[in-house]
Amino acid sequence: MNHSPTLHNLIAAGIALLAGLTVALLLKVILRWLAERALRTRWSGDDIIVDMLRTSAPWAAVVAGAAAGAAALPLTRAMGHVVNQSLTAVVILIVTLTAARVIGGLVHAVAQSRSGVAGSATIFVNITRIAVLAVGFLVILQTLGISIAPLLTALGVGGLAIALALKDTLANLFAGVHILVSKTVQPGDYIRLSSGEEGYVVDINWRNTVVEQLSKNLVIIPNGKLAGTNMTNFSQPEQKLTVTVQVGVAYDSDLEQVERVTIEIAEEVMKDVAGAVPDHEPAVRFHTFGDCRIGFTVILGVAEFSEKYRIKHEFIKRLHQRYRVEGIRIPAPERTVSLRGSTEALIPHQRIPAARTGD
Repeated sequence: MNHSPTLHNLIAAGIALLAGLTVALLLKVILRWLAERALRTRWSGDDIIVDMLRTSAPWAAVVAGAAAGAAALPLTRAMGHVVNQSLTAVVILIVTLTAARVIGGLVHAVAQSRSGVAGSATIFVNITRIAVLAVGFLVILQTLGISIAPLLTALGVGGLAIALALKDTLANLFAGVHILVSKTVQPGDYIRLSSGEEGYVVDINWRNTVVEQLSKNLVIIPNGKLAGTNMTNFSQPEQKLTVTVQVGVAYDSDLEQVERVTIEIAEEVMKDVAGAVPDHEPAVRFHTFGDCRIGFTVILGVAEFSEKYRIKHEFIKRLHQRYRVEGIRIPAPERTVSLRGSTEALIPHQRIPAARTGD
């Protein structure tokens, strides 16, 4: 068609576009209501579905209205082709953004379910989103009639130069992927490095690992350094662990009574204090004849690493109080010093300056 659009054509196109906008607004309101209802369910799949629809459905309604409006206008073949290509590119863009968001959310959910913590391994999420967006971008170029073969060739050649220039960054990237795939460290684990840093792993991204100390400070560790250092993971292969408390009693103590009382207090702490392991069987092991005491170790169970401080705190308080009731003495260190020779030999000689004479 080559004639100019009539008033009827313009009104029809406007109605189609307005209808698309109206449907988009209605969908937005309805999907917001559905999202609130989906949050109340236990199944996470409905949240993902509603989130996907909230991203794509309103825009799809707008594009459909624009396409219907364009169809109502007497466009030339060339102009119609351009409009169709543009609308197709917009649809592909909407689908790409929706797919990146949904697939990234699925990867996030899988990483969260496997680690069992609130933190997420964003390195996988970011890689997934970048891959989906890159594919969508290439499809849009192809749809618009732009050849992607030269672009792929240029990316292949330029990728080598970028890899050489960003070798440290890529080393951290692949080290992060290796850490997560090998499952040596997962978000939520409590780790301690040989250099002394320790805390909970809250995130592993494309460049570094974020560790939150018990003081709530964040330690940023490059993935390459984390993969190449000695490290203790207190959450693997099991989060429960044992802690030891060193105790000493006087030589005149009844060791049978000491063992019985200590185990009673330890069992009481295991059952009453949050963070302990109720089914753990405490143990007492005598091991040392010291200078002024008989030393022994008490073995307690804790649910996870940070709870050991509270467990030890409560155990020492209760044990000290019970020992006082039972008459069990915890002796203080004593030293006997023998002095040999006369008292004068122990007093340092003082030099008395000579009196000054007048000039």
